[in-house]
Amino acid sequence: MDTAQSDSPLGRWMSERGMSVRELADAVNDAVGRLTGRPGATSERTVYRWLSGQNRWPQARQRLALEAVTGLSAVGLGFVPRGKPHDHDPVRPEEGSDVERRRFLGAAASTTAAVTISLTPNASARPSRVGTADVIRLRAGIERLVALDDERGGHGLEHVALAGAAEALGLQERAATQRVRQRLFALATDYTAQAAWSRIDAGQLDGVEARLERALTLAGLAQDSERSMQVWNLRAMLARQRRHHHEAVAAAEAGLATAVARRSPVHASLAHARTAVCLAHSGQARPALRHLARAEDKLTKADLRQPRASWLVFYGPAELHSLTAIVHDVVGRPAEAEAASHHALAELGPAYRRNRAHTLARLALAQLHQGDIEQACATSGQVFDAMAGTVLPGRLRLLLGDFQRDLVARAPRPMAHAWTDRYRTQWSGS
Repeated sequence: MDTAQSDSPLGRWMSERGMSVRELADAVNDAVGRLTGRPGATSERTVYRWLSGQNRWPQARQRLALEAVTGLSAVGLGFVPRGKPHDHDPVRPEEGSDVERRRFLGAAASTTAAVTISLTPNASARPSRVGTADVIRLRAGIERLVALDDERGGHGLEHVALAGAAEALGLQERAATQRVRQRLFALATDYTAQAAWSRIDAGQLDGVEARLERALTLAGLAQDSERSMQVWNLRAMLARQRRHHHEAVAAAEAGLATAVARRSPVHASLAHARTAVCLAHSGQARPALRHLARAEDKLTKADLRQPRASWLVFYGPAELHSLTAIVHDVVGRPAEAEAASHHALAELGPAYRRNRAHTLARLALAQLHQGDIEQACATSGQVFDAMAGTVLPGRLRLLLGDFQRDLVARAPRPMAHAWTDRYRTQWSGS
């Protein structure tokens, strides 16, 4: 990606999606074709002129096409209108009427039903040639699914994710280029992995392994080591939930061995942290702490401002602190676990509501394991506040079950019964 792209809003948008100048030109031409019935004639040279600022206000058709492709306004992409507002380049009806504009520009949906609609446009409107515009549309769908997962948990998103995977696989047969075909396989991997994660987060582990096997195959077809690491990360989580700890360690180490983990500090950091968690649960405290230290070292070398795939956006200091808390608590260092949990909560952004609730539950466990029973009960109550109005994901309910069992074992019976009675409906019935 050349320097001009990274210096402009349009260039940053392209960089975040790994899109080349040629691919943007193709996407704009496809959008113009849908808008007017005739393919556009945008060239790579035109795109370079946009990126460099030589062309500060594209033609009306191209502006509408760019807005359709990116979901951003022309001004938001860094373009500057010519003349005064009332002198702006007029848009003729055949170039961009309000009806046509609405056809391409829609607000991002925040419900599962809307996501389903966005993934399955009218079949009659699909072009015979599948190009970058379809890749962008499907990528927007997975980004919305990830955002929903961050906000309320992955449960309930499986069917939508599988529909996205099926569409990506159907479209690759009509891909305009090999690059588009590989990107569609990568997106099919993303959607299939998201479907698997939906079941993992819901605590419904049946059938997950088959989904992950399929995702690993698709990652191979995409020739994408990052997607391979994504799948190994999920396989490690699945095995750990099943208490197959040696298998979990092997899966985490497979993720660590991927090409992307060898070249990217942020990927390597996550892979080391996941390995640390799995080793801790398998009773290998010293190796777990060594991998944790490596995860911290790698993250200090990562440039977190660089664009990342949607599945990895969650990972940063907050998530590493959360994983650190798990490792320390499991190996018998609850005070360090409590400190790490507080650091994680301080770093977590408001969009990560499910992760905040999960970290609060880990904090409550760390406090309980230090004998601070009243504080642990108060902290655990914040889990329900954090997820108010949303069904608790099964994985979070299982963690609260661990808390309840430890509370019964450590606290006076009246206190344990009071906690259970207070939260029984929210915890076991939500």
